[in-house]
Amino acid sequence: MDGAPESVSERIVRRCEALGFAMAGVCDARASAFVDELRAWIGAGKHGSMEYLAEHAAVREDPSRVLEGARSAVMVADLYATRDNNVDGPLEPGQGRIARYARGRDYHDVLKKRLIRLADELRAEFPDAGFRVFTDTAPVMERELAARAGLGWTGKHTLLIHPKVGSYFLLGGILTTLELEPPAWQEAVTDHCGTCTRCIEACPTGAITAYSVDARKCVSYLTIERREPVDPGLYEGFREWVYGCDICQEVCPHNSARDVAPLGKGENPAYVSERDRFDLLEVLGWDEDARRAAFSGSAMKRAKLDMMRRNAVIVAGNWSKRAEVPALRVRLKAIALGEDGMVGEAARVVLESIGKAH
Repeated sequence: MDGAPESVSERIVRRCEALGFAMAGVCDARASAFVDELRAWIGAGKHGSMEYLAEHAAVREDPSRVLEGARSAVMVADLYATRDNNVDGPLEPGQGRIARYARGRDYHDVLKKRLIRLADELRAEFPDAGFRVFTDTAPVMERELAARAGLGWTGKHTLLIHPKVGSYFLLGGILTTLELEPPAWQEAVTDHCGTCTRCIEACPTGAITAYSVDARKCVSYLTIERREPVDPGLYEGFREWVYGCDICQEVCPHNSARDVAPLGKGENPAYVSERDRFDLLEVLGWDEDARRAAFSGSAMKRAKLDMMRRNAVIVAGNWSKRAEVPALRVRLKAIALGEDGMVGEAARVVLESIGKAH
């Protein structure tokens, strides 16, 4: 009815838009519909060394275990890239790529600051209600909640996709004990993947099967999360990626620049940065102070020094098989001869593989 007052949910979504989020929606906070799938995935060891996923699996299955009495969730999305900005320029030999989400400021801080502000406003308005902010920092099935809230569907690469936005967005939300009905205009987004298998075919390590990813093979996991040595059989799959990987998103038709139908928001400026690559020699020469300086204010600080140097060794090896980068070869030899542990071992494996390639 024209002139009808906005519902609480509608006001909340409008407020999210005013705070700069590209998308927002509201859904119920019932238990996950994917409990069996989650348990099977963890049971098969496909979570790799991310033991926190197994440790908190029971909590993750039901939002009310994160916030007692949770009945609803407000979900938001922040764009860190757009469909018409999906192609990076070529790298120079000896450089390593950075995943798009990590090029600017740390999304935990960028998202959380505004969500806390919104939660504080809601607490003032509803003092008897409970609220819990989360931005990839609580055991919550964020993508499932976001899909319920109309922000997209879960693609075959397991990332959320919106037909007018693509998949280059970050998720956050607020659990609340308020019972909120979705806004009148909110609609579910149906699965548009169809018969497309581009992400599956393009994955350089074969980590993706339809609607599932084996983290043990995923380059994003291997470069960001894995603190142990990497199977040498996966080295070539790193290609030029020294932190993260965007290949499955780059090939997705829904991230294509053609027929772009923007939703009214561009990428959040906080995530925009000219830093889309690292010089591998620089990374190989880092000490802890240099790593901290390079990662100041960045989500990349999750990767420890030996992890980043290991990644740089692997990518340096991939470059050395197809281009002459003498300084890299010299550095790899020095590391192989002078260092023990994960980085030294990776350098020795890489040098042996380069020798076989030539």
